[in-house]
Order: sequence, then structure tokens, then C-alpha cells
Amino acid sequence: MSDQTSPLVLGEQLLEEFIGVQRTQDPADVPSIARKYTEALGIGTATVYLADIQQHQLFPLAGGASVPIEGTVPGWAYRTGSLRVAEEGSALLAWFPMVDGAERLGLLGVRAARLDAAGVRRCRLLAAVLAMVITSKRDASDSYARGTRAATMSLPAEMLRAFLPPRTVANSQVISTAVLEPAYDLGGDAFDHSLTAGVLHAAVLDAMGRDLASGLTAAVALSACRNARRSGADLPDLVALIDESLHRWLPDRFATGVFLRLDLATGTLQWSNCGHPPPLLIRDQTVVADVLAAPAEPPMGLIGLGGGAREVRTFTLRPGDRLLLYTDGVIEARGADGDLFGLDRFADFVIRATAAGEAAPEALRRLIHALLERQDSTLTDDATIMMIEWQPTGPPTTGPAWTP
Repeated sequence: MSDQTSPLVLGEQLLEEFIGVQRTQDPADVPSIARKYTEALGIGTATVYLADIQQHQLFPLAGGASVPIEGTVPGWAYRTGSLRVAEEGSALLAWFPMVDGAERLGLLGVRAARLDAAGVRRCRLLAAVLAMVITSKRDASDSYARGTRAATMSLPAEMLRAFLPPRTVANSQVISTAVLEPAYDLGGDAFDHSLTAGVLHAAVLDAMGRDLASGLTAAVALSACRNARRSGADLPDLVALIDESLHRWLPDRFATGVFLRLDLATGTLQWSNCGHPPPLLIRDQTVVADVLAAPAEPPMGLIGLGGGAREVRTFTLRPGDRLLLYTDGVIEARGADGDLFGLDRFADFVIRATAAGEAAPEALRRLIHALLERQDSTLTDDATIMMIEWQPTGPPTTGPAWTP
């Protein structure tokens, strides 16, 4: 066989074609191109799986039976972000995580007679390319949205989810991840996070009510937040713009929220709390009580009630600190026995997950599922949780001395 027709050359040609046409590629063709690539290299057959919105199941993009994330080999690969290989008769089943930055999308499943180091490397490359293609297409095609839904979504939830960022953003110094329920019937909860020039910006919002107007309130607040941030506004001006926007366009509505700015070089945290539950700080597997608590300020949209500019508070984090931002629907959720989920149970779950070495996205996935299980999957109020973990690669450039 000549070099021009060898499986390696053919596989590379297919991959180049995949990359070259991804802008115009029909999302429905992605699974077939993945199969062509692995078969051309003599690796085996490939299947592309996407995680559903609630991260319960892995759905094959080409159709077919879903795979549970809990208690399965492919689920383990998704939960840990690690390659997993299992035997099935004389064949090998390999599961390669598909990740967009730090955002978990799903898996590339490969069935092969054998899998050497070169095959593993090429499958990892394919999984990375698939993740980029899926990310670039998911806002322009309904194929991926439909492929990750296990139920019909309400109109308010559809509107609000269109404004939400990816669940997880990260770099080498910080990770911010969030979950939000009920996934298909949201009311007015929302979150936002963005990494810009050495700073993490993050927010959690809770608009009054659970109707279309609640979602609209949260959407206006998110838009005002991003508009101010992208214009270089500081926290007081950012919150002031949200106040003014809600007061002008939705005068009968208001929202609570926490907005923060974390300097990734120094660990300096600035935050403003507008009538919202205060963030929790978990340090060395312990809740540092009341360190981020402060006198309550009015919700946003009630101009004139507060009597002045919002207060911005400052605190210095230590490497490894985890921040928890949440809405009251989390701690006020009641089980079948009427018992509240509560702040202590909430914090204890995160502490145990930290002690077990769980990554922040997986810790939150399991936490929101535990909350839903206590509620028999029915929440009476939205529940949003955001976890931020600061892990600098070296000592902070300023602030308290740090000993590794």
C-alpha cells in the first residue's frame, strides 16, 4: 500500500477535511465523520455522546439508547474527565472525554480490536476537534440542543437559558462552575461568569416570582451586568446600571444578586451583595463563618430605597479557597419529611466532596442531584449554585504571605 493510500494518510486527510468544513458542516454529519476517521485509521468504530442538561445521561448524537452517568464505565470517564477502557468480549471499549476548555460536553466512544499509544493519541485529537465543532455549532443549530434534552422545556426556561454562559469557565488559576434547577422549568434564577485579563467576574441572580416576567427580569439584569462589565465599569457602577435598567424597563420587578470580581494574581476579592444570601467561604475543609456576611442591602430595581451607593467589600483569598454562591431555593428546599436542606447540609456536602478530591464541576453535579432526590425531583423554587476555586500556580503577587 502506498503512502498516499495508507490508513494514516487517509485518516489525516479526513481530519483536515473535518476541520476545514466545520463552519458549514451539518451537525447531523458529525457522528459519521468521526466513524470515518477512526475506521480509516484502522482503530475501530466511533460513537459521539452528549451529556443531557441535568447531567444524568449520555445521549448518542446519532440516536439510540442513552447511557447513565452514574454507575457506568462511560459515566466514570465523564465524571472524572479521564480516559476509561473496558473489555467486551474480544473488543476494547474506550471512552474519551470531550471538553470545551473546562466545560464537559460528553464522550467519544471507540470500539476497537486493539488500541495502541498512537491510536489513543489520535482519538484524543479527534475528541478535541469534536468538542470545538460542537461548541461552534450549538448556538446555530437545534440539533445539539434537542440531543441534550430529556423533557420539554418551558418558554420562560428557554428564554432564560439563551442568556446563560457555559456551566464552567476556567484557566490555570481559577475555576468557576454553576448548576441551576429545575432545568426545564426555570423561573428567575440566573448566573454569569467571565474571565478577562487576569480577573474573574461572576454573579448569581434571583428575580422575584416564577413566570415569564421573572425570566425577563433576570435577562435584563444579566444584559446590564455584561454591558457595564464590557464598558470597563467597576462594581458600584455595574450594580447601578442594573438598578436603573430594572427601574426603567420593569418598574414592578426586582432581583437580588451577588456580584464579584476576583483578581487572579493577588486573590483579592471584591463583591457587592444586593439583598442576597451571603457567599460561603470554605477553607481547609471548614466553613469560615460569617467572613463574607454583611448588613443586607436592598434588591436591585428599587431605586431610592437604599439611600446611597452600593457598598463594595474586599477580602483576600488563600490558594485552595472555595467560594459558594447560591440562591435561597437551595437551602430552603424541603424534603418529604418537611426538613429543610439547610446551610449546614449544603456546606457539609461541599466539604466532603473537597476532602474526596472531587473537581468542582463534579461536586456541584452531585450536590444538585442530592438536592433533587430529597425533593423527589420537584423544586418549588429555583435553586442555583456557583462554586469558585482559586488555585494560583505560584504565590500571590501581593497580600498575605503564602507558604506552599
